[in-house]
Amino acid sequence: MTSPFKNVEQSFALARERYAAFGVDVDRALQHLGSIPISLHCWQGDDIGGFENTGSELGGGLAVTGNYPGRARTPDELRADVDKALALIPGTHRFNLHASYAETGGKKVERDALEPAHFQRWIDWAKAKGMGLDFNPTYFAHPRAADGLTLAHPDPAIRRFWIDHGIVCRKIGAAFGKALGTACVTNVWIPDGMKDSPIDRKSPRQRLAESLDAIFAEPIDHKFNLDAVEGKLFGLGSESYVVGSHEFYYSYAVSRKTLLCLDAGHYHPTEVLSDKISAVLSVLDEILLHVSRGVRWDSDHVVILSDELEAIAQELVRGDFLGRVHIGLDFFDASINRVAAWVIGARCMIKALLIALLEPTPTLRQLEAEGNYTARLALLEELKTLPFGAIWDHYCQSSKVPVGPAWIDAVKRYEAEVLAKRS
Repeated sequence: MTSPFKNVEQSFALARERYAAFGVDVDRALQHLGSIPISLHCWQGDDIGGFENTGSELGGGLAVTGNYPGRARTPDELRADVDKALALIPGTHRFNLHASYAETGGKKVERDALEPAHFQRWIDWAKAKGMGLDFNPTYFAHPRAADGLTLAHPDPAIRRFWIDHGIVCRKIGAAFGKALGTACVTNVWIPDGMKDSPIDRKSPRQRLAESLDAIFAEPIDHKFNLDAVEGKLFGLGSESYVVGSHEFYYSYAVSRKTLLCLDAGHYHPTEVLSDKISAVLSVLDEILLHVSRGVRWDSDHVVILSDELEAIAQELVRGDFLGRVHIGLDFFDASINRVAAWVIGARCMIKALLIALLEPTPTLRQLEAEGNYTARLALLEELKTLPFGAIWDHYCQSSKVPVGPAWIDAVKRYEAEVLAKRS
């Protein structure tokens, strides 16, 4: 699909004039946008398969649907796919790895024995691209997670195994940060929960708190590694009770001074993540966002430019929170081209941020402070018809990535030349 856009710079000049009339400095907005990294997630490229070959089912309440051809089968294939995606996304971004994506040279290495050396090729790749890495312990798809319990397990030996896994993962995250010169966010998510209502809700949460305390016991310089904890509402096999609920992790993050991860798909369908950002940042220094799109449940659909995505970006800009928030994508769709899924999701997240940065926020804030809600509403509605698309096209062109739908042709060629040849 060839781009129909021929006069990108002419359209941009006219659009910049329109925004200037509303008091918006477009050049400043674009400069700010270029400084915001989005962390792309490894698990979109291979359906959360990883490279361990433990023989275990995915588990953990996770489910990837679809069988589109071209799934990455090796670390090199995954890196190549990410390279293609990044070439179609404006800006400089990050990459988010799970521990199960270690490269062990064909040797079996248990998760509690992983070392930075098992991720050296990932480090070298990221360094060559000038981008940072983020990290996640993998508390699923393993025989010792088969019953749906890990850090809250009643068996001390199993619990110890997963504690040690968390400890080594923090060290790996710190090695990423030290090697790449940008702090790694190491995020802890566990699947622990129960299908039906338990009698004892307290003991698993006590065990989880003790396990987390053991994992985080060793101080690590925040220049290299930032610890985050992520809650969830429910999961497959844990519909009635999740040990690491939002209330648990919010309390834990506040009391232990970790980051709190807010996942857009981990709430009741009537809740929105955008409303939670200012609430948690009133007491926390920093947070991690996992930007996803749930459809009726935590289904991890590819992110689109929805009202809620725009609201999330607006909250980050209006609250001046961008310097305190780490943005990562979290979805997995095997029903469409996996490289395209990354590109669609990342470009939509960046578009949402650009729309927010193009608001005349000081003017809107002043109108609200004056109690002039009529003018505030009227101005917000007028902004919706401003030529945001012309600013976006200019940003893509100046970033040397395809403008408009032209990137689809690049993905089609890659599919024909590379993905289709994978068995």
